This record gives sequence, structure tokens and C-alpha cells, in this order.
Amino acid sequence: MLNFKKKLLLLLLFIISLIIGYFLFSPTFTDKNHQEPKPTNTPKLTYQPYQELTIPYLRQMQFDSQVGSLEEISRNNNYISYLTNYTSDELTINGLLTKPTETQPENGWPAVVFVHGYIPPNQYRTTERYQDYVNYLARNGLVVFKIDLRGHGNSEGEPSGAYYSSDYVIDTLNAYSALQNLDFVNPDQIGLWGHSMAGNIILRSLAAKPDIPAAVIWAGSVFTYEDFIQFGIDDNSYQPPDEESPRRQKRQKLFDVHGRFDPNSNFWSEVTPVNYLTDIQGAIQLHHAVNDNVVSIKYSQNLNNKLDQVGVENELFEYQQGGHNLVSPVFSTAMSRTVDFFNRHL
Repeated sequence: MLNFKKKLLLLLLFIISLIIGYFLFSPTFTDKNHQEPKPTNTPKLTYQPYQELTIPYLRQMQFDSQVGSLEEISRNNNYISYLTNYTSDELTINGLLTKPTETQPENGWPAVVFVHGYIPPNQYRTTERYQDYVNYLARNGLVVFKIDLRGHGNSEGEPSGAYYSSDYVIDTLNAYSALQNLDFVNPDQIGLWGHSMAGNIILRSLAAKPDIPAAVIWAGSVFTYEDFIQFGIDDNSYQPPDEESPRRQKRQKLFDVHGRFDPNSNFWSEVTPVNYLTDIQGAIQLHHAVNDNVVSIKYSQNLNNKLDQVGVENELFEYQQGGHNLVSPVFSTAMSRTVDFFNRHL
């Protein structure tokens, strides 16, 4: 009988200790504010239509291209010209690479990615147009890579236009990477040169890769998109002749999704390169003729003012003559200033 009572007492003590332990160490007892975590659904990042147009998207892209084989097409005492190519978005993009013949600097030549203005893509030829510009730079000690934007000449891909697509920016930054990988180019001394519609390409490239040390823009257009509405442009880089062209159709689809340019739109604010000027580390030189009847000089004047406001090193040269291409009698002066600028900043 005694053993039974003893066993019963031990059992009761064991039960009591379990009850006390539960209350002492239970989270709900020790922390009156404790709440069990509720299951959550972590939102997944979704694709934003046309996000590839935005500067943040371009900044996160990786560019790693290579210059292909060099086919010599001409040579003189000052430079050698080659036909070559590189890859961009898995497309083969052609270009004209011109290299000085004088003794190569110890760390490689300074170089320039040369981006052409609007030329009807089916009329574009690698070895035509801008020859005087390229030759002037090359005989002054610069490697010049004049690229045929996608869809131009024999470059693969579709010509997309500059203002509502990032294709040409991607081609430009891949060309920049390809030059960095050339053994006779100094990878830290590469700049950009652009004319007309390439002004937009160059500025968006700088916004996407702010550490580019120097860029020169001749008669550039469309920087804020508000200036596009105000000044327009008198060439077919924006208005393809064919009403049913793929470029027009793509642009209309973009407008259907995001509307036309609106400075208060989050999407358009990320597309507009002037919203990223404060990040630019290099210097910019602008050239424009007062009598340019294709692209208003107001584009360059407005950009110059915005660069001044945010403290980006820049200079604007205005010419009374020369037209859209800054031809004679101002061509030599503009080229001399361009070379001097690259010598100072590359």
C-alpha cells in the first residue's frame, strides 16, 4: 500500500513539473507580445514592358565583346584601315577600324568608338561617309572604330532607330568593350564620338556607363525628350518613310503601354538620360552650327545648360556656318578642337 502511494505521489509530481515547465518556457507565456509569424507571399520581380529602354536596365547589363579578324583595306604613312566586326546581342556588327602607323604607346593607343548619324540603313556602306572625320582622328594618334549600327550595311539585326530603342546604345557599349579587349588599345583611354541622332546614343551610353572618360557630340539631338517635342528633327531617323514599318509599329506599341513622353512618368524618367547626369564622371564636348537645318542648335544649348547646372565638365562650340555636318569652312576647326579634347581627357 505504501509503495502504491509513493508511486502515485511521484507521478503527480512529474505531471506538475510538466505543467510548470510548459508555462515557464512557452513563448506565449514569456512574451505577451509574441505573435506567431504569418505566412507571407514574397512578391516576385516581374518584367516591366520595355524596361530595356531604361538607364537602370542598361546599367545592370554585362558587355564583353571582341573585335574579329582584321582585313586590311588601305594603308598610308599615317594610318591603316581594316574591315572587321564584333558581337552585340548575339548579332555580328561590322565596322571600320583605323589604327595609327606611328610607334605604339607603351600602354596602347587611346581610342574612340565612332557612332554615325542617320543614314537610310539600306543606303549605308561601311567605307562611305565620315571618311574625313575618321582619317583626321587617326592621323592624330587615335584608334577609331566606326561601327555600322545593327541593320546598317551588312550588320545583322533590324534597324530600330535611336530614340525609342536601346539597341544602338547596346551596340555602342559592346563596341567599347571590344576595344578594351584589343591588345593595342589602352582600355582606360577610350572615348565616344557621335553625330546627329548619335547624340542621343552617346548621352544614353554615358548615363549607362558613367566612367567613360570623354565624349564628343556633333549636332546632337534628343536629350530630354521634352526638347524633341519642342524642336523636332528634320530627317527620317524618327519618321521612317513606310507607314507600316516595324519601327513605327514597335514605337506605337510602346506608346500604347506607357503613353507618349511624360516627365512625371516613372518609366519615362528612367529612359531620359539627363536624369542621370550627376553620375557622369567624364567630360563632354558639344559642337553645333547655328545654320543647322536638320537638328536645332537649341538641343546642344539646352544640354550645355543642364551639364553646367549639375557640374559635369563640358564645353559648347557654336559655329555660324557649316550646316548639319559642320563642313568647310568650319570642319578643320571643329576637328582640331575635337582632337585637342580627346588628348586632354584620354
